[in-house]
Amino acid sequence: MIILIMFIAAVAMFASIMFINRRASRILWTTIFGALFVLSTAMMTLNYSHHFGMHQVTTTSKRTIYSASNSTMPLALYQPVGTSGRDNVYIYNTKFQQKTPHHTQANEYTTSKIKWTNRPTPRLVTTETRWRYNNRFFASMYMWSGMDGTLVKRTNTLEYPRTYVKVTVKQANRLKKLAKSPAVKKAQATAQQQGKATVAAAVQQALSKNPKMSAAEIQTVTQQAEQKFQSQMIKRLLAQVK
Repeated sequence: MIILIMFIAAVAMFASIMFINRRASRILWTTIFGALFVLSTAMMTLNYSHHFGMHQVTTTSKRTIYSASNSTMPLALYQPVGTSGRDNVYIYNTKFQQKTPHHTQANEYTTSKIKWTNRPTPRLVTTETRWRYNNRFFASMYMWSGMDGTLVKRTNTLEYPRTYVKVTVKQANRLKKLAKSPAVKKAQATAQQQGKATVAAAVQQALSKNPKMSAAEIQTVTQQAEQKFQSQMIKRLLAQVK
């Protein structure tokens, strides 16, 4: 709307100068439309340079995510970018298995990081700050400007259980290749038996402390024990592929 007002004011000012014969009327209308043109131009300039008529709104969204390994292996995948680690791209699934994984944004407005928690499942917490118009008046004035919803900053926090192992995509590919070797397959078969015993012992220990555990609580303990055992296996394999 402000662009339309600028255009109309410019045309009207030109018409006043060219087609109004009476000097007093010409000066009056030229001044009015000139002032309107200057005011609308100033409002447009201030909106682009200082977000005039706008304020910042921060929103937070949370969603459950899964390892991009498409398996039960507790892997937190990422792609290193730069040397500081601040620009790393983290890769994840929004379903247990999917062909094309998602990843965090890589731009100057976004910061992504991993936070280790006691949660049983991974979660992505995204906090965004965007510019929004103060009211309907400014929204009407600056329609078509493309400024509404402009991103100020974004923070992605990937909350992973402490049992997860942070690995690069390159390391994950090496692990996948190593897992296909006969020696590792044989070792994994033996480890699975040990893992079952370890998980059973963890569940039994939890039940001894709280005999009234619900089925959901037992499942959580089982899942955490499995992830802890798998995490130890992954770390041992990583020592071989480094």
